[in-house]
Amino acid sequence: MLLIQNGYMIDPKSGREGKLDILTEGARILRIGKGLEKPEGCEVIDAEGLLAAPGLVDVHVHFRDPGFPEKEDISTGAAAAARGGFTTVVMMANTKPPIDNPGTLAGVLEKGLGTGIHVLSCANVTVGMQGKELTAMEELAEAGAAGFTDDGVPLLDEGLVRRAMERTAKLDTVISFHEEDPGLIDNNGINRGKASEFFGIGGSPREAEIRLVERDLKLALETGAKINIQHISTRESVKLVRRARAQGSNIHAEATPHHFTLTESAAIQYGSLAKMNPPLREEEDRLAIIRGLVDGTIDIIATDHAPHTAQEKERPITEAPSGIIGLETALALGITQLVEEGYLTMGQLLRLMSTNPANLYRLDAGYLAEGGPADIILIDTAAEFVPESYASRSSNTPFTGWRLRGKVVRTIAGGVVLP
Repeated sequence: MLLIQNGYMIDPKSGREGKLDILTEGARILRIGKGLEKPEGCEVIDAEGLLAAPGLVDVHVHFRDPGFPEKEDISTGAAAAARGGFTTVVMMANTKPPIDNPGTLAGVLEKGLGTGIHVLSCANVTVGMQGKELTAMEELAEAGAAGFTDDGVPLLDEGLVRRAMERTAKLDTVISFHEEDPGLIDNNGINRGKASEFFGIGGSPREAEIRLVERDLKLALETGAKINIQHISTRESVKLVRRARAQGSNIHAEATPHHFTLTESAAIQYGSLAKMNPPLREEEDRLAIIRGLVDGTIDIIATDHAPHTAQEKERPITEAPSGIIGLETALALGITQLVEEGYLTMGQLLRLMSTNPANLYRLDAGYLAEGGPADIILIDTAAEFVPESYASRSSNTPFTGWRLRGKVVRTIAGGVVLP
């Protein structure tokens, strides 16, 4: 048993908050209340001055396992998640080999069991991520796939996308989309504008995202599929999602901390450390994403945690891979950029980072209640820290050296206090 005393609790699902104690037994919360007595033999954590919140849920991580252990594996990815306050993660399926069959899926889920957090995984939409043949979705769902995505490779065949949506609608599961039309892109990862002009390259125009977002929202409304528009980057896409959500309840969208924090100027400043797909865009896009988070158009914050080695990121800008790590800075960026700036309350931020993503995948996570999961984090919301070293195997991020507010001081998953 574990008793967390004297903390200020926020449950973003019910809206309940206040100075409350939390008593856990095994993997569940036994009681929540004021002045709970300590049972004999119970471990006690004094959370005076700390915020008690549900463990965060990230529905968009790349743990590079199998295939690229030099960047990250499930063990180091889970350690990074725990340090950042995430007790549940959903892996993307663009591994090597890709997660397009029940055997590979079973392998990654088995590895996740020994990490201390809850590691789930999507499966691929298409065989080999080739965009030509749909996977055995029914078999993969039966084998435990949390949802479906070819994230990293956009799906270009409209007929195939429609068939995929029809099948996921029947399975009552989620299909997530990486929205970038490669036919419009000369050099991906850098916005076509000031950043591409600085590097003397073609870059990625906003239309590459807008075109596919518009197509997939239309198909989703026609098929009734539950879809997630991943890592949204343009103000036009935010407007399209807002319009579609007014017409159908199965439309969801996610924003990353880097897209609500940075603009293409960061790519000029940090080079490949701020190169990602889709790229960082203009200030108006950043503000539109924040407005989308505020009004509920964008209902999820996800990291798109994408580890790469230092050697890879040291290549010329057109050759370096896109992506940054994000699990260990996401919450602090949310507090620093959204709560401290007055855009969101702490409860609203927690809802975007726990309750809403859990609801998307119908997970028993993202809330604090008696009988609920003992996935709890303790946060010092006033503490400032400077990211310098990481539990992740990689360190490719422009946020190293930034001064951020809001530090996770304890992560508890399944009732177990993690190192």
